[in-house]
Parts: sequence; structure tokens; C-alpha cells
Amino acid sequence: MAQESAMFTDAPPRGKDRNGYLVSDRIITLDLPQDARLLPEIARRIEVAMQTGETKGVRTACAEFLLQASHFYQVPKCDVRVLAARPLKGREWTYELFGDYDPATMLMRLWMRTAIKKEITSYGTFLSTLCHEFAHHLDYHLFKFSDSWHTKGFYERTAVLYHHAKGTPCKKLFWASAGKERWRIDWPRTNRRR
Repeated sequence: MAQESAMFTDAPPRGKDRNGYLVSDRIITLDLPQDARLLPEIARRIEVAMQTGETKGVRTACAEFLLQASHFYQVPKCDVRVLAARPLKGREWTYELFGDYDPATMLMRLWMRTAIKKEITSYGTFLSTLCHEFAHHLDYHLFKFSDSWHTKGFYERTAVLYHHAKGTPCKKLFWASAGKERWRIDWPRTNRRR
């Protein structure tokens, strides 16, 4: 995936949701279309639209991507809003929100500018975020999970979708323990294996 910031799994929940979490963790791939619906053709339209700096063209290209992806996976179509500068969140620390997905409304929000400098984010980061939020949509509608956890399997599925959409070979993700049943992607090791 394009982002090389720390990407952590959620801690496994206790109780009835634990089984769903463990199933999500074991599903590490997705079926992919063999035609060009999600391949670079649509993804390039997103990249070209981003270069204009206007959210409308980016939103149109993202909506096309989501429509084709939803059709292929036979899930309800989700909507997308493309917004300008990312919000900052946090109390003791600050982080930028790249995107989010609301399962109740099936609405995805993506930010295409950085929070501080208001610069257009990199195409790879933006496409990675689009695939990440769509993977949440798939968790609810394809896999029928009661929640969409950030498991190792979730990140693996997101990477498969991202590399398919970008037209690049998928790389194996390597993991490092973050303690308390959490994991993080080991980017240096992952990137050495290209």
C-alpha cells in the first residue's frame, strides 16, 4: 500500500464479536475481476482528476470506481464525498484523518489535501485510502461481519485491492508485534521484499 505510516491492527474484541474478528483475520485475499473494470483505466482517471486540484472530478472518478467494484462484488453501491483539507484529530496526540466510512449510511468520505499545508495528497495515498474504506464496505456487505475491524486480514485484502486497482504486483506484508494482541505492518521488511 502507498502509505508507510504506522498501520496497526485493532486488539481482538472480547465476547461475541471475537469470532468475527478472527474470521476477518484469516481472510487474506479477495477475488479480483479479470477484466479492466478496476484496473488502471479507472484508477488513472482518479490520478488525472487529482492533478486539477478540484474535488468534483475526483469524486466522479471515485464514484465510477466504487460503482464498478460494488457491481463486481455484488454488494450495494456506496456513496462517496471528496473533501478538501483533512481534519486533525486527537487530544494527547494529533493525527490526520485520510478517510472514513459510515456503515449506517454507506457513505465514504475522502480528503484530498493535507491538513497542515493544504497540499494535494499523493495519488498512491489517496487510492490506498479509497481501497481501505471500500474494504470496510465489503466487510459489512460481502463478508457480513457485525463490525469492520482492522485485522491483519483486513490490511491484506486492502493491499490486494489497491495493487489490483493500481496495476502493480501485490507485495507480501510483514508484521511485527505491537503488544497486547496488536500488530503493525513492518514497512522496512515489507519494502525490502519487492
